[in-house]
Amino acid sequence: MKKEIFQEIEIPDGVEVSIKGSEIIVNGKEGENRRDFAMGKIKLEKKDNKIFIGYKNSTKKEKKMINTMEAHIRNMIKGVQNKFEYKLKICFNHFPINVNIEGRKAVVKNFLGEKIDRKIKIPEGVDVKVDKEMIIIKSIDKEKAGEAASNLEKVTQIKNRDRRVFQDGIFITAKAGREI
Repeated sequence: MKKEIFQEIEIPDGVEVSIKGSEIIVNGKEGENRRDFAMGKIKLEKKDNKIFIGYKNSTKKEKKMINTMEAHIRNMIKGVQNKFEYKLKICFNHFPINVNIEGRKAVVKNFLGEKIDRKIKIPEGVDVKVDKEMIIIKSIDKEKAGEAASNLEKVTQIKNRDRRVFQDGIFITAKAGREI
């Protein structure tokens, strides 16, 4: 069954939104966020202080795309107002783990006594700060901040060993403002 579905997003004060074809550019006090959506039939308009997303003859597929686009745009608006922050904790029992930031790379040293360092690329636009046993990741793009946090967590994943004994690693403790 096809029906008319439109979502509207209120643009807060201090945030500017411009739409060029399928690309949305959001500017705020923290910086600029850009995203290109593959929209298909979905219309994207800005009227006064609101963004309208929708299509007149929407099916289930278009409804899912409209809701996904709405969530992404809301995250873009939140990001340019306040940066998304992820917190990770460095835990070790056997060997002390050292994490250093070298340019756009994070280097994990002495994980489980290994002589070879583990290296992770940090995406552009992400700020990483190491404070003793805490790692703080900040970015205006929620996806890039989450990617950096998950890469740090995944690089210290332990395989083929008993997790009850080997509890070393880097673990996410707070995601985008909420504790885990």
